[in-house]
Amino acid sequence: MKPLSIAVAFMFALALTAGLPAAAQDTAQLERRLQSVATLIESSSAARQIEASGDAASREKRNNARLIHREAAVTLQAGDAAAAARLLDQATREMMNGVRLAKPEQVAEVKARRDFEARLDSARALLAAQQRITQEKAERGERGSQAAAREATREIESLITAAERRAAEGKLDEARPMLDRAYLTARVSIESLRRGDTLVRSLTFASAKEEYAYEEDRYQTHRMLIQVLVADRGTSPALMQGFIDRAGVLRTAAEAKAQGGDHAAAVKGMEDATRELVRAIRAAGLYIPG
Repeated sequence: MKPLSIAVAFMFALALTAGLPAAAQDTAQLERRLQSVATLIESSSAARQIEASGDAASREKRNNARLIHREAAVTLQAGDAAAAARLLDQATREMMNGVRLAKPEQVAEVKARRDFEARLDSARALLAAQQRITQEKAERGERGSQAAAREATREIESLITAAERRAAEGKLDEARPMLDRAYLTARVSIESLRRGDTLVRSLTFASAKEEYAYEEDRYQTHRMLIQVLVADRGTSPALMQGFIDRAGVLRTAAEAKAQGGDHAAAVKGMEDATRELVRAIRAAGLYIPG
């Protein structure tokens, strides 16, 4: 049997005590109830639900419950147990009314909005970094990947704008995949721009094993971008499958090398695997550097 939540436990306790005379509840019991109601109001799952909902009416009910609870404490200290018991009942009911106003769907929506805003900040930061690196390479006369980098920039900017528009319309379920794609495209573009660049050569790895972990993470980032592309664009996996299959074979071989302790060879194998994923992404119509 699942343990009762704090909120449900209090409702049950109210039902049990509703028919009892106040005199039946001695001072020690009321002091314990005073502490329990304080927990309900301040730190229970019900309190967290109200906080997360952002609902003004729900928060007002909770604040009312706080005031009534304080009055109950003063009343009990003055020796009026009957009045204190009634006030504690009232405080609990007021709190539970607040919980009813803090509907689960409201809580979920607030969390989704916060998650979206955090992801949006990350996507914007990556876009700024991608633009900066593109400019640095242009200033050094490295023209090889400029067209692809600029195309990626346009794609990222377009996705962020579209995601913000959907979010403003309250369509977070449509906005989030766009934002995920913008985030992953920016990250992949940055990693591709830095391949062989002095910026990457300045990265020092403590060992070939550490470098292999970096390449494994880079592979996974590209793989996630492919998954988002397929889900968001409805891109036919058939256009990409050959590249994806080859990438999988190369990755498996690289993992075998790593497990055997040959991390230098594993790094090269993982780089080759990621290169195949870049080709798959381009086959889907997104031309990224790499």
